[in-house]
Amino acid sequence: MIGLPSGTRVWIVAGHTDLRKGFDGLAALVQTALAENPFKGHVFVFRGRRGDIIKVLWFDGQGLMLLAKRLERGRFVWPQATSGSVSLTPAQLSMLLEGIDWRMPVRTHHPELAA
Repeated sequence: MIGLPSGTRVWIVAGHTDLRKGFDGLAALVQTALAENPFKGHVFVFRGRRGDIIKVLWFDGQGLMLLAKRLERGRFVWPQATSGSVSLTPAQLSMLLEGIDWRMPVRTHHPELAA
């Protein structure tokens, strides 16, 4: 994952998106559906209908970057809402991109308190 500058907000665009859209179509969707500015440096994540492909739109200060990822097995965990957006932390975005359920991650080790 590319390191995001501090203060960068990550937004999941709820519902399904037509992933045939490219830079301009997704940027227009951010402006119209979310009333956000896609050139502010925030990260916007879109999911297709089947749930195995996502696209990430990010303005890095020089230009728009469009990343795509397809899971060979499984689906990306997505909010149940059909419109609007959900804010994530960069750590939750990393989990999402790995196919991990970012909503309720479970630690595999619980350290004991020192006596």
